Amino acid sequence: MVKEILFVGAGGALGSVLRYGTGQLIDTYFPGRFPLATLGINIFGCFIIGVLMAYFLEQQQAHHARLFLITGFCGGYTTFSAFAAENLDLIQQGQLISAMFYIFLSVIVGIAAVWAGLFAFRLMG
Repeated sequence: MVKEILFVGAGGALGSVLRYGTGQLIDTYFPGRFPLATLGINIFGCFIIGVLMAYFLEQQQAHHARLFLITGFCGGYTTFSAFAAENLDLIQQGQLISAMFYIFLSVIVGIAAVWAGLFAFRLMG
């Protein structure tokens, strides 16, 4: 268990640092109010996780590499890629209602939770 945590943590650290660097680079060359860096990172992260999922379907013995790259790196780079992959998995399993519910809760309730957190902080301050 400790070994797995180390693989996930190392991949997550690398993904987070790359996310920060990529975001800074995109914001430098494409400044503006639209969150282009986050959008680009999320889309590219989805592509990366798709490639890795396809690769690891054939590599059954690569458990630690999967933890490092998919759970750690992609999770640190963008959790949106995991969200997209989980929804695709639900859809491929024929669980369309569950996928739609997951999408709705994640997007709408997630935005509402951010707003609630901001509101709660302002009330306390």
